[in-house]
Amino acid sequence: MSRIGKKEIDIPQNTEVTINKSAINIKGNKGEMSYNIPPEINVEKKENKLIVTKIDQTKQAQALHGLSRSIINNMTIGVSQGFHKKLVIQGVGYRSQMDGKILVLNLGYSHPIKIDPPIDININVENNTNIIISGVDKEKVGQIAASIRSTRPPEPYKGKGIRYENENVRRKVGKAGK
Repeated sequence: MSRIGKKEIDIPQNTEVTINKSAINIKGNKGEMSYNIPPEINVEKKENKLIVTKIDQTKQAQALHGLSRSIINNMTIGVSQGFHKKLVIQGVGYRSQMDGKILVLNLGYSHPIKIDPPIDININVENNTNIIISGVDKEKVGQIAASIRSTRPPEPYKGKGIRYENENVRRKVGKAGK
């Protein structure tokens, strides 16, 4: 039994929700998103709330119940408030800059790394070491942040690399000298 699937979804102000038989469209001041509802799941709109229910009691329906509710909830938050992730670059000589829409990273490799984000994702660089990724889709924002971080993940000895804003990197003790 999904505890997440049982929760109701609050619809924020200035957000329109239209439900067809197999799709739900949510439009807000930040953008618009749609989701194809699985056939085992039913979505109802009551006043300013959305209720996600299972049609039958199969394992497939139970698996999709909480998933569908979470996706629809993330869509309502995304179109009304948006999502963002902040990355911090640490290391001597490591820096980032924007070249139009393309993010250029200088991370100690022999070549600069260029990342071209999708259309609906915005990337901002503050003082060469802070990168802010923002957008409507939580999945895309997290995926772009993870791909940027994977270009130079933080190493455990000096802590150099790209990390999330509040990420705690466990440090190791180096080699003992004589």
